[in-house]
Order: sequence, then structure tokens, then C-alpha cells
Amino acid sequence: MLNGSLLAIVLLIAGVVILFKTVRVVPQGYEWTVERFGRYTYTMTPGLHFLVPIMYSVGRKINMMEQVLEVPSQDVITKDNAVVKVDGIVFFQVLDAAKAAYEVATLEIAVLNLVMTNIRTAIGSMDLDESLSKRDEINTKVLMAVDEATHPWGIKVNRIELKDIAPPRDLIEAMARQMKAEREKRANILDAEGFRQAAILKAEGEKQSTILEAEGDREAAFRAAEARERLAEAEAKATQMVSDAIAGGNVNAINYFVAQKYIEAFKALAEAPNQKFVMMPMESAGVIGSLGGIAELAKEAFGQQGVRAPQPPTMPRQGA
Repeated sequence: MLNGSLLAIVLLIAGVVILFKTVRVVPQGYEWTVERFGRYTYTMTPGLHFLVPIMYSVGRKINMMEQVLEVPSQDVITKDNAVVKVDGIVFFQVLDAAKAAYEVATLEIAVLNLVMTNIRTAIGSMDLDESLSKRDEINTKVLMAVDEATHPWGIKVNRIELKDIAPPRDLIEAMARQMKAEREKRANILDAEGFRQAAILKAEGEKQSTILEAEGDREAAFRAAEARERLAEAEAKATQMVSDAIAGGNVNAINYFVAQKYIEAFKALAEAPNQKFVMMPMESAGVIGSLGGIAELAKEAFGQQGVRAPQPPTMPRQGA
């Protein structure tokens, strides 16, 4: 009786094991390889599958989703013998589960070592300044090299990004001083350009002011010359009229001409700066006669125009 119960339990356990070995469910995002007596046969995709126990077994369970690997920090020597610390990340995805399972052992370690080696190669061919400023170029070079090398493994390297490129502390301090000096240089250049522009604008303003002032003087001189020309024309016309009157035998015109010159000469003598008081003998009758001539000329002129001539002023008699 006891032996029968033990046998039943053993058969039950064997049946459960066989059932689990027969029915397999592959989760989404994974693919499992199937081996027959230890040799790869085919790949199971996500879903329900049935295997013949003992003859067939699951070989490798491969993650088909995109994976991220952290590239550990490492010291890299640049072309100009500067030592920098570099780390990064790698994004890759398995495309062929069988190749990823059987073409390379420890896939992640192989990918990491391959990436680190190519990072050293890419940065080692550049100067420090280039390695700091051309990070995208380094990423592209490393990605192309790693993707080509890992193609036989059935994987696709999608992106490689360098997270940090850290030079030594003394180089960082030197770069900070260089950057400060460069900024001060640019500030001095901008100040000099500002002073230069201000000087140019000031010179342009002074030039424009001089031009405008010269234009004003020229216009004033032109106006003054025009006034003198008109005055000379009037004087010439008056002189011509007097000359015509004299030629016609008009004695009053002669008196007018003489009186005018007499008064102008006396005015100039009175306005001389070196004389404050002038005493000179003169005969008032000559001036009165001249004024009478002027009155006669005025009568004739206004008589021709039909206008009454103004009366000449009465001079006080001497001794009155």
C-alpha cells in the first residue's frame, strides 16, 4: 500500500515536470532559443509553445528590447599628451537572438570593451581642444566602428554618447585663465572700437559743422555782395541822373551834388575817432544854397509826377 502511494506521488511529480517542460510561454520582448540534445534548432518568439521533453530544451533567453550600458570612466591620452577622464553610455538592441546567443560569450562585456577601446582610439587622434569641442564627431566615429564590429553578433548599436570629458584640474585652471584673458581681450577690443567709432562720429560732426558754417559765411558774403552791388547800382543811377541834369544845364543838380559831397565829408570829419571837438570856419550860406538846389530838384521831380514837393527845412540865420 505504501509503495503504491509513493509511486503515485512520483508519477505525479514527473507529470508536473514533464508538463512544465512541454508547455513554454515566451514573454513579450524576449526570444528563446531551442536546442535538441544541446544543439541549436530554432528560436521561439513571444507566445505559447510546446516542446518535446528530454529531446528539446530551452537554450538562451535573449532580451530583444533596446538596452543601455554604462561605459565606466577611463583615462585617455590625447594627441598632445593630455590625460582626460571619459565615460559614456551605449544603446544597443539584439536583432538576431541565435547570433547573440552563440556568436559571442558575455555579450554586454564584449560590447563595453569594444566601446572603450574605440573611445581611446578616437580621442587619441585629437588634441585636447578638439576632443572638448568635437564631442559629436567622436560619438559618430565610435558608433560607426562599434556598429560595424558588432554586426556579426546579431546586434545593432543605435547610439553612443560621451557623458563627460574631464581634463585634469591644472588644465581646467589654465583653461579658465585662458578664457578670462580671451574675454578681457575682447572687451578691450570692443572698448577700442567704441572709442574709434566715437572719434569718427565726432570728427564727422565737426566736419559737418565746419561745412555748414562755411556755407553760412558763403551765403552771408553772397548777400552782402548783392547788397553792395545793388547799392552801387543805385549810386551809379543817381550819379547818372545828376550827370544828365548837369549836362542839360540844370544848376540845381550841381548844387545837389556839391551839397551831398560836402555833407558826407563833414560827417566823416565829425566821426573821426581821434577828434572829440571840431572847430572849423564854414559859411552857412553855401550849405543853404545847396539845400535850395536840392529843393528845386525835388520840385521838378515831383512836378513831373503831379505830386506836391515837400518844403525844405529852414536853417537858422547866423547872428539871430
